[in-house]
Amino acid sequence: MSNSDDSAARAAGKRPEEQRLGPVLRRRDQVQAGTTDQRLLDSDGPSEWVHTDPWRVLRIQSEFIEGFGTLAELPPAISVFGSARTGEGSPEYAAGVEIGKALVEAGFAVITGGGPGAMQAANQGAVEAKGTSVGLGIELPFEQGLNPYVDIGVNFRYFFVRKTMFVKYAQGFVVLPGGLGTLDELFEALTLVQTRKVTRFPIVLFGSQYWGGLVDWLKNTVIAQGKASEADLLLFHVTDDVEEAISLVTKEVGK
Repeated sequence: MSNSDDSAARAAGKRPEEQRLGPVLRRRDQVQAGTTDQRLLDSDGPSEWVHTDPWRVLRIQSEFIEGFGTLAELPPAISVFGSARTGEGSPEYAAGVEIGKALVEAGFAVITGGGPGAMQAANQGAVEAKGTSVGLGIELPFEQGLNPYVDIGVNFRYFFVRKTMFVKYAQGFVVLPGGLGTLDELFEALTLVQTRKVTRFPIVLFGSQYWGGLVDWLKNTVIAQGKASEADLLLFHVTDDVEEAISLVTKEVGK
């Protein structure tokens, strides 16, 4: 139908057979009443549109823009993962503080998930060493909030946007003992390196006693059954020594 036919149909009170809304084409019973501008400028009407998938796309886009804009000028950085449940008086917490300090002294900013526990420990170490302390938070049903040692913080709605920031702005990962969220971040990093979706970066697991069972399972079950190769064990390092962890990161990123 031509534009003149369309106008004539509208004038006669008939629905046009074809409607173009920007890049979208609608025909027959999919034609909508009114125009896009009309719906945008109309202050009345339902508000369900803010929960639709097209609107979510804009929210996702805005989160990428905020993240990229905030983190683009960071110095070289390392992402530190670990449990939100790590107690402040525990040896694991103390190790996190030490790692945060050592990373700053080696010339890195420290990026964490911004929460409590091991994340807070690494941020605390970065602040005490007068370095750049970054926290990338996530919206959860149980509110955690950014820990008080975060100097640059960004809160995200979407996990996948947050994960992109962890990978894009870090030259390596240090993984402290943690739960399902930490394992998720660890295996995503391993997968990205294994599949060469990213330029290889170092992944250091801190705490051989904690990670030993996982490494044994990878060797004796996953690799033994042909689900992965022996070479995949070279994608990460396991250590109990802070200096060695920092040395591995420093060496592999050429600092």
